[in-house]
Amino acid sequence: MRLVLDTDVVVAGMRSPSGASAAILMAARRRRVVLLATVALFVEYEAICERQEHRAAAGLDRDDVRIFLDAVANLVDEVEAHFLWRGRLRDANDDMVLDAVINGHADAIVTFDRRDYGDVPNEFGIAVLAPREALKRIMT
Repeated sequence: MRLVLDTDVVVAGMRSPSGASAAILMAARRRRVVLLATVALFVEYEAICERQEHRAAAGLDRDDVRIFLDAVANLVDEVEAHFLWRGRLRDANDDMVLDAVINGHADAIVTFDRRDYGDVPNEFGIAVLAPREALKRIMT
């Protein structure tokens, strides 16, 4: 299964090592799933994970966050965005997820807020899953 993680899922994986988001990252480490991201999307992961409120909630300092992000970078297959799918969604940051999903031929977007994506992923045959749903599919 090929997945693109919304930034909220990466942050949750960092903040809660025993949750479904972290389990998805571990599944990628075990090669049970392929994670995809464009450079632009990964830069967003970095910017959000490095915010003080997320570092504090995770109990990590800047160096620990760098280690976490380096580990995530090693799990992600880079997607080259040959075509940008901008303006299809309400939030421009979510457009970066859509770029990675479509250009990377992903099976699903994993996010905590499916409403952000509306019906657009369905037009491309792409599922939008909560982390627990994605984890259930990975493990079956």
